[in-house]
Amino acid sequence: MKDTADDDVQLAQIGHKQELKRHFSLVSMLGLAFAILNSWTALSTSLSLSLPSGGSTSVVWGLLTAGICNLCMSASLAEFLSAYPTAGGQYHWVAVISWRKSMPILSWITGWVNCAGWVALVATGGLLGSQLVLAVISLMHPTFESHPWQQFLIYIAYNIVAFLINALLNRILPYFNKAAFIWSLAGFTIICITTLACASPNYNSGDFVFREFLNRTGWPDGIAWLLGLLQGGLGVTGFDGVAHMIEEIPNPSVEGPKIMIACVGIGTVTGLIFLIVMLFVGGPIDNMINGAAGPLLTILKHATQNNAGAICLLIFPLVCMLFATTAIMTTSSRMCYAFARDGGLPFSRFFSRVHPKLGVPLNSLYLNLLLVVIFGCIFLGSSSAFNAIISAAVVMLDLAYGIPIAINCIRGRNTLPERHFVLPEILGWTLNIISLVYITLTTVLFLFPPELPVTGNNMNYCVVAFAIVFIISALAWIFDGRKNFVGPRIELEVLSGEAKPEIPIPAIEQKS
Repeated sequence: MKDTADDDVQLAQIGHKQELKRHFSLVSMLGLAFAILNSWTALSTSLSLSLPSGGSTSVVWGLLTAGICNLCMSASLAEFLSAYPTAGGQYHWVAVISWRKSMPILSWITGWVNCAGWVALVATGGLLGSQLVLAVISLMHPTFESHPWQQFLIYIAYNIVAFLINALLNRILPYFNKAAFIWSLAGFTIICITTLACASPNYNSGDFVFREFLNRTGWPDGIAWLLGLLQGGLGVTGFDGVAHMIEEIPNPSVEGPKIMIACVGIGTVTGLIFLIVMLFVGGPIDNMINGAAGPLLTILKHATQNNAGAICLLIFPLVCMLFATTAIMTTSSRMCYAFARDGGLPFSRFFSRVHPKLGVPLNSLYLNLLLVVIFGCIFLGSSSAFNAIISAAVVMLDLAYGIPIAINCIRGRNTLPERHFVLPEILGWTLNIISLVYITLTTVLFLFPPELPVTGNNMNYCVVAFAIVFIISALAWIFDGRKNFVGPRIELEVLSGEAKPEIPIPAIEQKS
C-alpha cells in the first residue's frame, strides 16, 4: 500500500493540508458507501413511492433504469475523484475545470446544492426508520392511529443517536461501517431465504412481478411511471459520499473510484434481487399499498403468516436504517466541513474547525443535526412529507453530480490531468451524456406533486426546500461570497512550518 505521507502530499498539491486521520480501509469505506446507499433497505421501505405510480413495472424496471443511469454518473465522477481526491468533491472539481471568470459562482452553487442534498439525505434515514417503528406498532395494535408529531419525535431520536455515534465514537467508525456492511448483506440473505421458504408455493406470478402496471396518481400513465423512478433514484444515490470521505482513506486516487462505482453496482444488484423476491411473496398489490403497517411489513407478514416472524425480520432493516443515518451524517458533516474550510458557508471559520480531542468536525455535526430537525418540521404540515424529503435529497444530489459533468462536456472532456482512472473517449462521452439526460429529466419530474388533484396538503414541498436554499445561498453570496469566495484555497505549509498565504486554486483557461 502506498505510504500515507504521499497521500498527504497529493492533498496538499490540490489545496489542503491533512487534518483528518486516514483510518478507513478499503473494506470499511466500501461498508460506509454501501451503508449510505443502503439500497435494498431504502428501496423496500420506500415501496409506497412506486407501487401506486407504475406498480411492479415501476419497482423492477424503474430500479434497473435508475441503477444504470447512476452507474453512468458514478463512472463519470470517478474520473474527477481520481484526479482530485479531496473532501470538497464536486464544488472543488467545478472550481478546477471552470472558466476563470465563472469559477467562483459555479463552485458556490455546486457547493450549496451539494450540502443541501446531503442534509436532506440525512433526513431520509430518520424518515424511513421512523416509518418502520410506526409500522411495528400498527401491526401489533391494528386500531392504532399514528400522528405526525409521533413520527417527528422518532425521526429526531434516530438523528440524535446518529449524532452521538459520530461525535463520540469516531475512532470505531471504520469498524462500525464494516459491521453495517456485514449486517446489511446478512439481513438481505436471511430475509430473502426466509420469505421464499415460508411463502412456498404460494407465489405471485412472473407476469405480476415483471409486467403488472398500476396508476393511482391521477397523472397520465407515462408520467406516473416516470414519477415512480424516485424510489429507484433514492436507492442508488449518495455515492459521492466516497468523495467527501476520501481524505480519510489511504491511496485515495486509486481506491476511491473503485469504491464509488462498486457501491452503486452492489446496491443495484442486491436491491433488484430483494425487490423481485418481495414482489413474488407479497400477495395482492392492493394489500401492499393499503396495509396499515406499510408495504414492507405487510409483505413480510403475508409471507410468514406470523406477526412475530415478520417483526423479527424487520429488525434487519430497522438496524440498517440506524447504520445508514449514521453513515450519511458522517459524510454530510465532512461535506459541510470542506465547504466551510473554503469559505463557502456563513460563519465558515466556526464550521470548519476540527475538534482537537474528538478528531471530528464537531461544529459541522451540530449544524447537520439542527438543519435535519428543522427540515423534519415538514412532517407537521404535509401528508406528502415522505415524497418531499426524498425528492429534495435525490434532486439536489443529482444536480451536484450534473454540474461538473456538464462543464467537462462543454469544454470537450479535456480538462482533467493525468490520473489512474480514465474512461475511453467514446465510452466517456456516452456515459456523460446519459447522465446529463437522466439528471435533466428527473430534476423536472421529481418536483411534481405525487398525485392529482393538487392541494396544499399533498403538494410536493421539495419546491419550498429549493426556494429556501436558493434564498439563503443568494443572500450569502450577495453579502459575503461575491467579495470573499474564490473557490477552494491552497493552504500549503513548508517543511519548516512557515505557512504560505492562501491563494485560490487556478481554474483552467478556456481554449481558443
